[in-house]
Amino acid sequence: MAVRRRPAAAAAGDLPPQAPPADAAPTPAPDELVLRPPNLRVAAVAAVLFLAPFSYLSFVRYRLGADLQRSILKCGAMSLIGFCVALKLIPVAASYHLRRRMFGYDINKKGLPTGQIKVPEALGLVVGIIYLVIAIIFQQFHYAPDSIWLVEYNAALASVCFMILLGFVDDVLDVPWRVKLALPTFAALPLLMAYAGGTSIIIPKPLTPYVGLTVLELGLFYKLFMLLLAVFCTNSINIHAGLNGLEVGQTIVISAAVLIHNVMRIASSTDIETQQAHEFSIYLVLPFLTISLALLAFNWYPSIVLLVIPTPILLEWLWL
Repeated sequence: MAVRRRPAAAAAGDLPPQAPPADAAPTPAPDELVLRPPNLRVAAVAAVLFLAPFSYLSFVRYRLGADLQRSILKCGAMSLIGFCVALKLIPVAASYHLRRRMFGYDINKKGLPTGQIKVPEALGLVVGIIYLVIAIIFQQFHYAPDSIWLVEYNAALASVCFMILLGFVDDVLDVPWRVKLALPTFAALPLLMAYAGGTSIIIPKPLTPYVGLTVLELGLFYKLFMLLLAVFCTNSINIHAGLNGLEVGQTIVISAAVLIHNVMRIASSTDIETQQAHEFSIYLVLPFLTISLALLAFNWYPSIVLLVIPTPILLEWLWL
């Protein structure tokens, strides 16, 4: 008579396999991106170093108008919201970019596997879109429909939007450098065509004895000068895109210097138009700096994401 045997696993007394608990965290797929948490300590230190001087000058050192201070606070509050939104959206966008194979390999880092770590690229796209939304909403709450500054404000936003598009095309199509050098030229056209301000430059004091002038009127050549400056500033920063924290770090330092310069010029000038021009600059640069701090938290060494797009860097040369 044949004897029916039990399976080996059952004979050994092993328990049958059990399903994982419902609340267990799912195991990521091999190609799924798992980002490290952002380095918020770096973002906090940078915020203190580069926003504290501007805040001190705006609310303590100089007696600015109450309306201007309220506008700065309003712009700062909206910028803080943009910072929080950027912290949430950057990881989401990074996963989508990885699926579309928009990534680079982390190399030349001590102690890390060379060329094996995928780092999502083109995350400046997220920062650029959030910046545009914040700037457009602030325009609705601050400027009247008949304000003379709306034309230049919208032209500046159009230039930033154009730069986002060209930067994204650069990443997708792998544009060569000889073409990339000319991209800021097209992005700057909307603002240059709408510009109706002064066309003179101040001669540096060491060169004044040789030139014989303190202020040089350029006329139509001023727009050419600004166009060339746009090409230089944008590419000089974008060329450091592969170095962790350097590209976005430069823009934060420059924008902080622009904010301090604007406050000092507002306090020292008695011309209403000059004061309004520097207020205009503050409203554009402050959200840019604050939102860039979120990108710095992800781009600090060792980088979690790469930005690559020279998105709103165009603003840096506008208000210097």
